[in-house]
Amino acid sequence: MFFVEFPLLFVIGILVYLMRMKKIGIITSGGDSPGMNACIRAVVRTAVHHNIEVVGFYKGYEGIIDNQYAHLTTTSVSGIIQRGGTILKTARSARFMTEEGINAAAKNIKDLGIEGFVIIGGDGSFKGAIELSKKINIPIVGCAGTIDNDLVGTDFTIGYDTAINTVVEAVDKIRDTAESHDRVFVIEVMGRDAGLIALRSAIA
Repeated sequence: MFFVEFPLLFVIGILVYLMRMKKIGIITSGGDSPGMNACIRAVVRTAVHHNIEVVGFYKGYEGIIDNQYAHLTTTSVSGIIQRGGTILKTARSARFMTEEGINAAAKNIKDLGIEGFVIIGGDGSFKGAIELSKKINIPIVGCAGTIDNDLVGTDFTIGYDTAINTVVEAVDKIRDTAESHDRVFVIEVMGRDAGLIALRSAIA
């Protein structure tokens, strides 16, 4: 399993490794983060350029278990690069944490003839990828998509920079109200256990 940082050239570089394949799968899993659609687009367009079919599963691992998928083309990923969230939807899957769920997902992947897999997500998504790789002997590429920036091997994960800028913009607006009323506001931000959004936005 490979872990890739956000610059899309890295994603494209890994896909070159997968060029001998005819069909790959892709999911977005866990919390959504800005830039997931851009990553989907890069994967699909590069794959199609190399005559690789792309199967996109909806709602992360849940979609693999339920066999909910669509064949992605250059047309289906056009006009998504500026959109937030993910066109493939996302979810957390309690069923995938069970042996039955993992076996069902592995069977569906094998039945579809998928030879490689791209997973865009964070820490929990990659833990799921490790479990999946134990069941199916195919290459799995992990694209670090999490606003928390809590993954080793990359300086900035997909969505981290946007999250910081969103916090800074919101705090600038809240500060105007705080000054108007001579009050102190406590702002809570996301970031799981890492605290990097809080740190970087506070510095900004």
